[in-house]
Amino acid sequence: MLKIRLARGGAKKRPYYQIIVADARSPRDGRFIEKVGSYNPLLQGDNQNRVTLKTDRIQHWLGVGALPTDRVEKFLVDAGLLKAKPRPVQTKKNQPRAKTLEKMREAAEKKLAAEEAAKAAEVAAQEAAVEAERQAAEAAAAAEAEAAEVAPAVEEGPAASSEAESACESSVESAGGDDSDEE
Repeated sequence: MLKIRLARGGAKKRPYYQIIVADARSPRDGRFIEKVGSYNPLLQGDNQNRVTLKTDRIQHWLGVGALPTDRVEKFLVDAGLLKAKPRPVQTKKNQPRAKTLEKMREAAEKKLAAEEAAKAAEVAAQEAAVEAERQAAEAAAAAEAEAAEVAPAVEEGPAASSEAESACESSVESAGGDDSDEE
């Protein structure tokens, strides 16, 4: 099986890669069939010399059946030599386990129940406010009706009230008169 892959070269901490076609069983930096490009990761991403490819030779080897590694495949997709493959779906390792899912479900149910209870309490408070307003309106109407009944009696009886005042004054005089005389 043939692979199109990277072979590392360069100095320590200064990598430089050759893009090669090699047998899959040969070592990374070992024997290869053909050099088809290079990759210099130390250059800026927009530099045209960062990745160099011999497109005609790469197309030949892809036609023969050579498979690119993931990194080389990205280079080929960027160059337009391959179409991007959809990424495989990740395993279930990144998902929560069954117990955690159950706890999350219970927490969501509790939260939903608390929200429903809060809504019910709000509706009950609104109904109580409406009932209190209705009772206050009834009490005000009853007070107006009572005041309307008392008002004609007051209009008829100013003379009666003056008689009551004079009776109060006479009782005060009979009780002791002026308070200023006592000193």
